[in-house]
Amino acid sequence: MFDNKAILITGGTGSFGRKFIRMLLERYQPRRVVVFSRDELKQYEMQQEFNAPCMRYFLGDVRDGERLKQAMRGIDYVVHAAALKQVPAAEYNPTECIRTNVSGAEHVINAAIENGVEKVIALSTDKAASPINLYGATKLLSDKLFVAANNIAGGHKTRFSVVRYGNVVGSRGSVVPLFRKLIADGATELPITDARMTRFWITLEQGVEFVLRNFARMHGGETFVPKIPSIRIVDLARVMAPQLPHKLVGIRPGEKLHELMVPRDAAFQTLEFHDHYVIRPTISFTAEVNYLLNQIGEQGQGVADDFEYSSETNPHFLDEADIAALDKATA
Repeated sequence: MFDNKAILITGGTGSFGRKFIRMLLERYQPRRVVVFSRDELKQYEMQQEFNAPCMRYFLGDVRDGERLKQAMRGIDYVVHAAALKQVPAAEYNPTECIRTNVSGAEHVINAAIENGVEKVIALSTDKAASPINLYGATKLLSDKLFVAANNIAGGHKTRFSVVRYGNVVGSRGSVVPLFRKLIADGATELPITDARMTRFWITLEQGVEFVLRNFARMHGGETFVPKIPSIRIVDLARVMAPQLPHKLVGIRPGEKLHELMVPRDAAFQTLEFHDHYVIRPTISFTAEVNYLLNQIGEQGQGVADDFEYSSETNPHFLDEADIAALDKATA
């Protein structure tokens, strides 16, 4: 569906953006691919790797609505990946986080509607489900904006959906690169926040694959949640450095012991499909949508009233052999 189409990705020089563009160019023949980001050095470096004739690099910030409107001219599909994501930094700089994650989301929505973009998918995070930190709260607000944008669009054709998933293996700021650096630097122990801590786990390739599929699946208004495994952080540390002891350092401010992707309070809006869940919008759109049947004919069903999707109670955990294989594949 991406052949001869124009695609823009905000925050396109990040870990997700680079993998998304690589897979897009390997599988399809897009007419134009626009990387929209604010870091000129990262764009320069990316141009050395991705220099196909269809590639375009736009300097800009999602805080700048007018620049976004310029960049989206003639665009068919948008992936919104730009965000301020570091939990401690967001707690210390709340206004900056709000300007990028909330106001930026509004600017993306307005630019997409004004330019007649066909479909927009915004990337979210497990931290947006029952948030306890500012980053998660801003992403929940962003999610709500993108869902409501399907009403705001009115008679325009633009449709908006959200993709929510957990920790990405090896992405910048995640625990895997931290452990690898400590090990390479000759650390004598690995820091563990809490021995009970669990997290959802997904590779960059799996994350991109899920986003690509959901462009075909979406009606507009869904929050898509993949079925992915959980890991125990202590298992990860044992696999990466079996010879090193662990030092318990305590949970950081704004951090959870376990992560949620579908809270129990959202169970009545949640549908289960074979490899993912869909959280239906809590608001009604002008046109009735049957979310039980997606745009590629997959059939969903409701979940139990007390259903929740948590990294702690997830039925699928990776064992140490699985983690070792994943660590090797993403090294």
